Amino acid sequence: MTQKKDQPVDLPTLLLVEDDPLFCQVMRQALAKRGFNVEVAHNVDEGIVLSKNTTPEFAVVDLNMPGPSGLVLVKHLIDIDPHTRVVMLTGFASIATAVEAIKLGAIHYLAKPADADEVVAAFYRKEGDTDVNVATQPLSVNRLEWEHIQKVLNDHKGNITATAQALSMHRRTLQRKLQKRPHAR
Repeated sequence: MTQKKDQPVDLPTLLLVEDDPLFCQVMRQALAKRGFNVEVAHNVDEGIVLSKNTTPEFAVVDLNMPGPSGLVLVKHLIDIDPHTRVVMLTGFASIATAVEAIKLGAIHYLAKPADADEVVAAFYRKEGDTDVNVATQPLSVNRLEWEHIQKVLNDHKGNITATAQALSMHRRTLQRKLQKRPHAR
């Protein structure tokens, strides 16, 4: 069946929630070229408002943004429609946040820099990959520390003060550690 020129195309809706304006603009354009009707929000609260107006079929959610983390939005999106296909995207990947994102309903977790092709592929992956590379060396001490901090931070629902107390660490020291990106290995 052919589409008439004046008829609107019913594109799948996609909510993109990203606080980096340049990355957001590039990703929005790339996803639109791949056949999505993209709505943009720059924080969790904006994403919640947009999702209440139009429940998206797909969502790309940044983990680390000002205000609540993207995990809050993942839970909200799945609560309003369990069929929404959510991909968590982050520049601060950790095992703890990956596990929580999947438990909350995200279908995939990608570390930045990820491109639109990787995101679209993640939307349609139905199974795990048994061919994924398995690390041959243990994580570095710095990476282990980062993972532990992320777990404790997650256990305390993102509360920096409570996390610092649980780790017997000064709050400012914890904030400095959270601002540093760990090495991959």
